[in-house]
Amino acid sequence: MQPAAGPTLLGVDVIWVATILSGVATMAVLIAIYAATTVKDPMARRVKALNERREQLKAGIVASTNKRKKLTNQNAAADKVRGILSSFKMIQDDQLKKTQVKLMQAGIRAKDLAFFIIFARFVLPVVLGALAILFIYVLDFFPDWGGIKRYAVTAGTLVLSYKAPDIWLKNKVTKRSHAVRKGLPDALDLLVICAEAGLTVDAAFGRVSRELGKAYPELGDEFGLTAIELGFLNERRQAFENLSTRVDLEAIRGVVTTMIQTEKYGTPLASALRVLSAEFRNERMMRAEEKAARLPAIMTVPLILFILPTLFVVILGPAACSISDSFLNAK
Repeated sequence: MQPAAGPTLLGVDVIWVATILSGVATMAVLIAIYAATTVKDPMARRVKALNERREQLKAGIVASTNKRKKLTNQNAAADKVRGILSSFKMIQDDQLKKTQVKLMQAGIRAKDLAFFIIFARFVLPVVLGALAILFIYVLDFFPDWGGIKRYAVTAGTLVLSYKAPDIWLKNKVTKRSHAVRKGLPDALDLLVICAEAGLTVDAAFGRVSRELGKAYPELGDEFGLTAIELGFLNERRQAFENLSTRVDLEAIRGVVTTMIQTEKYGTPLASALRVLSAEFRNERMMRAEEKAARLPAIMTVPLILFILPTLFVVILGPAACSISDSFLNAK
């Protein structure tokens, strides 16, 4: 005796579909619980980076020559990569400096990684290009492809593999810049409060970095480094210029210019920062309004692809089932 068949909708077993959806929902709940219970503290890595920067500045001022050399030596892997690049004459000082600046703007403090970025630009095209030629031309994995398509895929592989390190680095710089821009008005408000309370500039930067460390870890990291450099560097102007170099934002450059002018001419810091804070808040509101204005055009494609088909199934599904049952009963 065969078991009774379950209910069907448009020829699909409803119980089977419900079982699959239940499994997917259970997996999603487990992933959400795991993500909620394994949240990393953003302060731990930031405090470690700040301590390393403090030790480097301290070593550059008071440490002996041997200790200073030990702190600034490259690791063994970076030495090997640098030796390979030097042997092929692939290292240019301006290229290396630009890559190191991009790494700082991406929040990566290890300057040794610049050698690996430059090395990847030359290794990835060779490796991936050789694999593309092997699979497309030698092994003939795609016999249906024409000559133009094979050439396009091979050339695209070479170009993308060469640009991949730069694209990855630029993506990290963009994300970090957006995160810093988001918390800058709040940071300037806190700087105004600290300045009016009588704190010095380095103490104000340190206080703001501690207060905003959890809400905006990227901005807190940069302000913390600036506070450390203000306390150790001989030229305070250099500390502010380092901040504008580490953050690729026009707003940060405006703040740095304001700080340098107040240090040089003795103008009131609180009033200047208050004006900048109001300006940045207006810019943030304008960007939010711009995104809201683009929302209807952006939602058109998801509405057509996902929402309307589901709506049609919900509305027309019962009617289609009734019509199908009527035809089956008539037969």
